[in-house]
Amino acid sequence: MDFNQIKSAAAGYSADMNRFLRAMISHPSESCEEKDVVMCIKAEMEKLGYDKVEIDGLGNVIGWMGDGEKIIAIDSHIDTVGVGNRDNWTHDPYEGYEDDAVIYGRGGSDQEGGMASAVYGAKIMKDMGLIPAGYRIMVVGSVQEEDCDGMCWQYIVNKAYPQEKDKIEFVISTEPTDGGIYRGHRGRMEIRVDVKGVSCHGSAPERGDNAIYKMADILQDVRALNENDDADGTEVKGLVKMLNPKYNPEHYEDARFLGRGTCTTSQIFFTSPSRCAVADSCSISIDRRMTAGETWDSCLQEIRDLPSVKKYGDDVKVSMYMYDRPSWTGEVYETECYFPTWINKENAAHVQALVDAHHALFGGERIGPDGAMHLRHRPLIDKWTFSTNGVSIQGRYGIPCVGFGPGAESQAHAPNEITWKQDLVTCAALYAAVPGLYKEENKTSDVSQFRATLTDNDIQ
Repeated sequence: MDFNQIKSAAAGYSADMNRFLRAMISHPSESCEEKDVVMCIKAEMEKLGYDKVEIDGLGNVIGWMGDGEKIIAIDSHIDTVGVGNRDNWTHDPYEGYEDDAVIYGRGGSDQEGGMASAVYGAKIMKDMGLIPAGYRIMVVGSVQEEDCDGMCWQYIVNKAYPQEKDKIEFVISTEPTDGGIYRGHRGRMEIRVDVKGVSCHGSAPERGDNAIYKMADILQDVRALNENDDADGTEVKGLVKMLNPKYNPEHYEDARFLGRGTCTTSQIFFTSPSRCAVADSCSISIDRRMTAGETWDSCLQEIRDLPSVKKYGDDVKVSMYMYDRPSWTGEVYETECYFPTWINKENAAHVQALVDAHHALFGGERIGPDGAMHLRHRPLIDKWTFSTNGVSIQGRYGIPCVGFGPGAESQAHAPNEITWKQDLVTCAALYAAVPGLYKEENKTSDVSQFRATLTDNDIQ
């Protein structure tokens, strides 16, 4: 394999990738509204001579290269979050701009840049005959990830391509990795707490039972759960306890790799007959990030065991959200808002394929443009801070997954989002080299170092 030739081919497609990314950015594509960007990607794949391009029932766009039985997949979610307060943007988030180093606009790093590199990485494979005999390349532009991580792959595995599940050797996630190769991340779940009260006229609040006041107590305990230490005398022991072998004897080392779990109140709702009345209900959403050793039921029980929740007894309900928003095609795939934690073994064959490609192409340390290197003084092999479609790919189904993608985690969901042009080229070259370096004979059945348990719900 001529690695200099691969790098030269990727550099030769730089202008095409820049143009393609700007075209994707120009189509607003929040979750459930991705149709225009899907059509943009489909047209690009067809122009580049993909062997087959399909749109499944949920609206994922899938391009195929090669004709073997076994599959190496490259996944990029193509939905974005909204722009938030428009005044925080210095330029139009969809028109954007480019200079010699960066491309500006919503979705550049998170993560339509990954789609640009993946589409052209597979094109380079075809141009240079880099697809191994017996393999196909599956390039996925997945939808609704920002709303419900991994649900798109639940649909792919269970409805669109169930016959292909056991043929997938591994999946490369193109989520931004700051120049690193990522072998896992914390899981997450979305928890809801509902509190009942009794309304009355605001002129005599003692006649009622104010649900907001009850929730105020619970909010302080949720905050304490995130911020407290785990000392013996601490009533609400903080989530840092999972880094302590005393509280997490089997998985504390994995937890230290991933980082501790966190929780934060992300939304609050209430009902009241009027502004002149006592609130008769109050609810909050909790974003719960889960490290190794934490389970969906342990996280729910942790909230139920908070002193304030116990204090208000049957007036409090703790539950997990479900997700059932229709996709842009109108398809609904209902699932739970639980996204399992996962870590690969560092010596897993699919992880090592990316490591070998990086060493051959770029060396043993992270690379990047000058404007990004302050983010990249870390080990080459690491983990994401946020969550990805890997929660289903490997966390739910055990299909090996590994990450390498253009852009920076810190750009995700931020105003004035950018990605670096050099990263697009770097990633396209690495994707092109990986299939030929994958050593199937080194594959083992225990690639997962840690996978969280699934729930007892009947959810596929």
